[in-house]
Amino acid sequence: MDNLLQTISLGVIEGITEFLPISSTGHLLIAEHWLGERSELFNVAIQAGAILAVVVIYWRRLWNLVVRFQEPENRDYLFKLVVAFVITALGGFIAKKLGLKLPETVAPVAWALIVGGVVILLVERHVKALPTNDAVTWKVAIAVGALQILAAVFPGTSRSMATIFAAMLAGLTSRPAATEFAFLVGIPTMFAATGYELLGAWHAGHGQGEDWTALGIAFVVSAIVAFIAVKWLLKYIQTHQFTIFAWYRILVGVGLLAFA
Repeated sequence: MDNLLQTISLGVIEGITEFLPISSTGHLLIAEHWLGERSELFNVAIQAGAILAVVVIYWRRLWNLVVRFQEPENRDYLFKLVVAFVITALGGFIAKKLGLKLPETVAPVAWALIVGGVVILLVERHVKALPTNDAVTWKVAIAVGALQILAAVFPGTSRSMATIFAAMLAGLTSRPAATEFAFLVGIPTMFAATGYELLGAWHAGHGQGEDWTALGIAFVVSAIVAFIAVKWLLKYIQTHQFTIFAWYRILVGVGLLAFA
């Protein structure tokens, strides 16, 4: 029973934090200090559960990009999604080969949360003075792809934060438009990461030691909770800035440094 509660708790934490700009990986690393450490495969797989929620929410958008590919606007948008993903995939592969991996200590997470919070405040202040722009340029696509790599090797950065604010700094000042592009790029990114980890576990023979039941439960819980969280976020940013998340990050980061 204790293991089930821990598994559900990790799924809930992942579902809430994956798309809010507060770092799911950072929160999972912190939570595992109290709820027990899980495998890298477990953590990546439940992130994929959260990504599945985005597929459900954006399924019409994704469908139109495919079936109306002949339309220049859709074709251009899809090509930019592909380029952003390829940049992330190549960068992630190189980082993996170089042995770069997420540290498992609290201090780097705390500092990343604080720095990320300050970055959000600065970017929001900068963007506030600019006209709203919802055009996804090649500059935006490249910036989003590059910043996803940072989030992959530095816990506490937050993939959603890095990609959303990279897009905004690159000129996509519309929060809903920046969020949509960042979330859609995350779909192939996280599914590819899950597939890579699955293959690695299979070839290394680690699959026999994995608690697949717990992984499946956490996957489902993460997907359901993420669906609710993303729906709320998309409505929230229609009329609000991201500053509330900046202050949350700063407070949590300071608290971790003080009490961890």
